[in-house]
Amino acid sequence: MAANNTTSMMSNLSTTTPFDISVYTCSHVGLLLPAISEYTWSKSVRIFLYLIGMLWCFLGVAILADVFMCSIEKITSKTAKVRVPDANESSGFRILRVKVWNNTVANLSLLALGTSAPEILLSCIEIIFNNFEAGELGPSTIVGSAAFNLLVISGICIVCIPDGEVRRVKSMKVFAVTSFCCIWAYVWLIIVLIVWTPNIVTIEEAVLTLLMFPALILVAYVADRGFCLKKKELEHEQPSMVGFKMHAEKGDEETQALDKDSDDEDNAEIMRLCKELGHDVKDEGLPPEEAAQMAARKMTMDQSHDHLWYRINATRTFGGRKKLIPRVLGTFQEIYDHIQTPEEERGDLAVTKKKDHSEGGTKAVVEFTAAETAVLESEKRVRIGIRRHGKVGIPCTVRIETLNGTAVAHEDYIPFDQEVKFAENEELRQVYIEIVDDNEWEPDEFFFVKLHVPKTDSGEEQHVSLGNMAITQVIIINDDEPGKLEFQKPSIIAQESGRKVRVPVVRTGGADGHVSVKWSTKDISAVSGADYEGSEGELKFDHGETIKTIDIVIHDSKKKERDESFQITLGDCDGGAVLGKITKTIVTIVIDEEFNGLVSRIMNLTKANMDALQIEESSYPAQFVEALNVNGGDLQGATVLDYIMHFMTFFWKVLFAFIPPCKYLGGWPTFLISLAVIGFMTAIIGDLAGIFGCLIDLPNSITAITFVALGTSMPDTFASKTAAINEKNADSSVGNINGSNSVNVFLGLGLPWTFAAIYHAVKTGGSFNVNAGSLGFSVVIYTACAVIAIGLLVLRRFTGVFGNAELGGPKIPKIICGIIFVCLWLFYIVMSSLQSKGVIKGF
Repeated sequence: MAANNTTSMMSNLSTTTPFDISVYTCSHVGLLLPAISEYTWSKSVRIFLYLIGMLWCFLGVAILADVFMCSIEKITSKTAKVRVPDANESSGFRILRVKVWNNTVANLSLLALGTSAPEILLSCIEIIFNNFEAGELGPSTIVGSAAFNLLVISGICIVCIPDGEVRRVKSMKVFAVTSFCCIWAYVWLIIVLIVWTPNIVTIEEAVLTLLMFPALILVAYVADRGFCLKKKELEHEQPSMVGFKMHAEKGDEETQALDKDSDDEDNAEIMRLCKELGHDVKDEGLPPEEAAQMAARKMTMDQSHDHLWYRINATRTFGGRKKLIPRVLGTFQEIYDHIQTPEEERGDLAVTKKKDHSEGGTKAVVEFTAAETAVLESEKRVRIGIRRHGKVGIPCTVRIETLNGTAVAHEDYIPFDQEVKFAENEELRQVYIEIVDDNEWEPDEFFFVKLHVPKTDSGEEQHVSLGNMAITQVIIINDDEPGKLEFQKPSIIAQESGRKVRVPVVRTGGADGHVSVKWSTKDISAVSGADYEGSEGELKFDHGETIKTIDIVIHDSKKKERDESFQITLGDCDGGAVLGKITKTIVTIVIDEEFNGLVSRIMNLTKANMDALQIEESSYPAQFVEALNVNGGDLQGATVLDYIMHFMTFFWKVLFAFIPPCKYLGGWPTFLISLAVIGFMTAIIGDLAGIFGCLIDLPNSITAITFVALGTSMPDTFASKTAAINEKNADSSVGNINGSNSVNVFLGLGLPWTFAAIYHAVKTGGSFNVNAGSLGFSVVIYTACAVIAIGLLVLRRFTGVFGNAELGGPKIPKIICGIIFVCLWLFYIVMSSLQSKGVIKGF
């Protein structure tokens, strides 16, 4: 009977409530997703897949934003020819190329659209595909992204500045306008949603919101150009050329214009860097290709860049693509740090990278501690130091023997020929060689001490090698007289590549007491100040000291041929010393052809590297080569992270390589196509975020201000942090945030709201309803936090305890400020989430 009842119940259920595999948990949420039925999938698997899919799509949008930004760079870098009067030209004018786009206009229009495209398009797509009804995901993402940008990114930028350094906003007028608009944009939202027509957006309100976008651009442009200022306040600015670097057109005689000096300075700086690195190539074994990478990196880092440039570089990090900043290998980091140090702070700092005689630490290296040792005859013995490095954990043996020079064994010194043994981990040994003191005056004499590596008793070679100083010279100084002072040579050849010449002055015939001699330079064919740094001075010899040097700086004359001379003369002596025979020496400066050829090669490689750092690729093949290879094909500069990100984003990179290169039609096809693809990708992300939030029972408003806002803001975070550290001012880091947040509201909400309000008025005759609820509460909380944050930035600018700057300053105050900014963001997230969950009552 029970079996019959069960069968009957199942039969009735199957006839009255048929299963529909298209209806299941959260299947109704997305606009485009789910693409297939997920009826049989477990909830935990769906949550995991949607989370991974959302993160993967964020990477895709970041890479696509790179393409989009490159098109913006191409568009905004467009130049036009202008004629500038110049009485020095035969034609009476010069032709210059100047940017068509004003920097401020470009930043608040195309750049703001580029950085905020996902948020703006998400808001538009949500309304359009929802029958022009308001949704929560788009507006909440805009507010959440604004909160993260202003509070978290600003906090990071404040703290990341090196201790003791500061960054100030340079364009204070534009910053003031965008800061005011940033606050006003969200105050305006409160007025629209809560005060004027609660929960309804009229056509007037929507159109006014949209019109505030061009109004912001116009006011910021006026502030940037200073049209409302007095003339004397603008005297320091260049009329009609504010904010632009002018480029003369190459190949035209009339275009050698105002920018020629700037180009010459850039070339001169590259040449100076290449010459400096040429010495490391010649002396330290630095590969020329790596020297060119260093020069390109330093030139790139020394230039000022806008937020667009840093944003592109940040997105390329996410995709394992070629960076805009060349990478220096860790092996040569010490050399790069040396050229980074200002010349006035270097002093005698020298980077020494000697040959690795230990063969990677597999051998012990033994050598003398000094290449030359002087000893007074009266001391009767000389100490010779021997050191060991490399593999020191094994015992080893070396043989030391003396060789005659002008000093003769048994007459002037006692010969030495013995083995010296190093115990395990012993690094320093000393031996003593006896000197014969015969109490007779003799000229200074010398002999040599040499190292050998003996074989073991079994005839095998030890794991020992000799270092650079395997022979040392011992000078026996007669200390019975103060001596004679003279030049070592009557003439010296100085190569221009050496940057300075070291002229030795020797003390012979005695070394008793403290003596000195005056010296001075004199022009012959070389001119002091132009070819070399003429000077005069005094050399002081301590008791027992036998050699001193005069260092003369050699200038780079940039002459193709050079054979110029100057003279150095010794003058009055003091301390009982007298002048020797060679009291004058002539220094001849010659060109080092081999070195110049090396420098020329490094310079050509550097220019090629800098050309390769151009933002936009030139052709379809170049785009696919860059997409298919890790780090754009620069495998030597690739990191482990680059390889990981390359394989994670390989699909996106190849797919987006089909977008037309920026060189076509001024970048506009790239701009429009990439914008359309961003729109499609944003729709996918909106569905992924909505379904993910539904599956974990999280309201759309919370999902938007957390997951979606963070995902769309990550590239800006890395870009702003890098810009804050590398730039001399704060305009490219925090200065860009306020303008972007304003544009998000005026364009991201004004545009879809205008369409929706007009649609409802025309199609249905009704009104466009926007429930203030969570959105209104979130806007009020954010506005309060924004006022505090901007007020704190202003306070930092005008308060000495913070260093009178928006970013950086003393360590403790900047950390406190950073913590305050992050706490404001956490307060915003917590309060908005509690309201969305109904714990706190909203509007």
